[in-house]
Amino acid sequence: MTPDLDAVEEAAKRLYIQALKVLPDDIKEGFQRLDASETDPTGKSILATMIQNIAVAEETDNLLCQDTGIPIYNVTIGRDVDVDGYALKQAIRKGCERATKEYPLRSSVVHPITRENEHTSCGRKVPVIGIDFSDAGEVLEIEMVPKGSGSENGSFLKMCIPADGVDGIKTFVIDKVMEAGGKVCPPTIVGVGVGGTSDLCTKLAKVAATRPLGSVCDDPMGAELERTLSDAVNSLGIGPQGLGGDSTAFSVQVETAATHITMNPVAVNIMCHSARRARATFTPAGVEFGF
Repeated sequence: MTPDLDAVEEAAKRLYIQALKVLPDDIKEGFQRLDASETDPTGKSILATMIQNIAVAEETDNLLCQDTGIPIYNVTIGRDVDVDGYALKQAIRKGCERATKEYPLRSSVVHPITRENEHTSCGRKVPVIGIDFSDAGEVLEIEMVPKGSGSENGSFLKMCIPADGVDGIKTFVIDKVMEAGGKVCPPTIVGVGVGGTSDLCTKLAKVAATRPLGSVCDDPMGAELERTLSDAVNSLGIGPQGLGGDSTAFSVQVETAATHITMNPVAVNIMCHSARRARATFTPAGVEFGF
């Protein structure tokens, strides 16, 4: 299969707008689950307001959050897909620009030194475009994640040593969730990366933070860590918007990788309550949009 790059461009545009306006079903279900279990009156009131805001945004065709974020596109290419990688990336960038200009969206992307804003949601090496490969055959998937600054500022890395053990991992994660407090707009998804190198570890944390709720780490040790940390985080009392309650996080989600015998990196990447994402799947039959 050779994907139509004009269709890719159009999909990149649509995905950005869709992600900003429609919250995935698993996140809505996560809100309902937290609302049903919240025991703190203030926390319950704040959750109700959040749930109402989501409904109003979708009913009125408005953005879920004013922060349009750093645009991230994760591309997975099947083994029977024939595509010019450079042209594919250019098509995605063009679609991102068009979404910002034609919708229009507030551009949140600036040069890191001059702070100049091109008003396209693009800049040097942005949008962030990640490429991976699968054995899915004639399938091309593009996932779009707009990552707001409030949650992205809740990003942390520690180069632990093996002697720190699992307790060192848990302590670091809990400490950083407490440090972030209400600044990351809880309830959150706490993504945790363990292992690899420093850069791989931080990437794993973001992959974990953007996984659908209800998914489980395919490493049994990572899955066990998810269960333990989810319980621990929701016992902290931070609560919705940091104002107290049981609902600090929808979940803690973990991804792991092998690492060096003398180190054990641990990274945290937090996703705010507006955990936005959208997905386009290209096959010979056409393109399908979802989450």
